[in-house]
Amino acid sequence: MFGRLRAEYGEKQLVPRREPMHELISTILSQRTTQQDEEIAYQELRQLGDWDAIIEAPTEVVAHAIRRSNYPESKAPRIQATLRAIREQRGGYDLDFLADLPVGDALKWLTDLPGVGIKTASLVLLFNYARPVFPVDTHVHRVTTRVGVIPRMGEQAAHRALLKLLPPDPPFLFELHLNLLRHGQKVCTWARPKCPVCVLRERCDAFAIYGNDVPSFGEKK
Repeated sequence: MFGRLRAEYGEKQLVPRREPMHELISTILSQRTTQQDEEIAYQELRQLGDWDAIIEAPTEVVAHAIRRSNYPESKAPRIQATLRAIREQRGGYDLDFLADLPVGDALKWLTDLPGVGIKTASLVLLFNYARPVFPVDTHVHRVTTRVGVIPRMGEQAAHRALLKLLPPDPPFLFELHLNLLRHGQKVCTWARPKCPVCVLRERCDAFAIYGNDVPSFGEKK
């Protein structure tokens, strides 16, 4: 899968795309939200001021700032609670201590924050600190389940299951994550996947069963 996806979507270099706090808050904003709307929501959030100012702002003001993100009314208090917890524990917003913690401890510290799940924590650790973890978003989960790498399970369990199968090699994990995500967006979509043009179809369990009539991911057939 790694080789076929690389041939289709290209090699990816593990270089941080944004600062750790930007990655953390943007990933919270990204849930059920397009990348474009996520970035707009983040930029409007930062118009409120620094992280301290965002903590102190009325929650409805924060929700309005991130209105381009889906479910802003629930994300706003989670973001404020996350920022508050980081400030209380670290005395500021520098996350670079995560680079030196054992991976399990770093994941636990992040997932103990309000509003931070395993996907968000894994993205921060892999993208910013090149730690050997594997983020599983909805696209990665869908593609690996359909192909048959893992049986059907929740995204939380899929993080653990996939990490056991993959080498502890951050550049490999980074490229595989991005290329699986791209494949899920372009080809192996939730409904009506484009199986005739899929580079993984010869190795795909769903294609072996259904051919070009693979059901939507939520459909039980």
